[in-house]
Amino acid sequence: VQHMPPVFTASLAMSLDKKSSLTVREAVSGEPVLPNTVYIAPRGKHMIVKRAGSIIIELNEDPPENSCRPAVDVLFRSVESVYRENTLAVIMTGMGNDGMRGVQVLKQSGAYCLTQSAESCVVYGMPRAVDEVGLSDEHVDLAHLPGRIVALSRSIVRIG
Repeated sequence: VQHMPPVFTASLAMSLDKKSSLTVREAVSGEPVLPNTVYIAPRGKHMIVKRAGSIIIELNEDPPENSCRPAVDVLFRSVESVYRENTLAVIMTGMGNDGMRGVQVLKQSGAYCLTQSAESCVVYGMPRAVDEVGLSDEHVDLAHLPGRIVALSRSIVRIG
């Protein structure tokens, strides 16, 4: 979930897709969650995952949370209901506290949480909110986040 102006989420997905060995795309409601694929919530839509036979993505225009739509908290609550302890949450630079309540829910199921280090954030708001309530398992500099995510995801996150 990225808080961005209209049109930019699709551009971000295309740009990241060209740079990554993973497939990166803007999420479409009803599509299945696939391995090695990164989904970016479209501007103005909450993104959730749910089990409907397979695990699928749904988008909605429910009210904003934390003054945001999409909101990280909305996604994380849905992730907890599907993946439980098989979850790696990552909170990166950003204003406000969106994601903190969602991380609380995830941690109750045994999820693992990384926050971007204060020193490497442009805006240390969202990670700070998680750090201040003691929910982060590790604080990681931006340059080291990709490698740490890959290492942890091999042992934590299972799709399906």
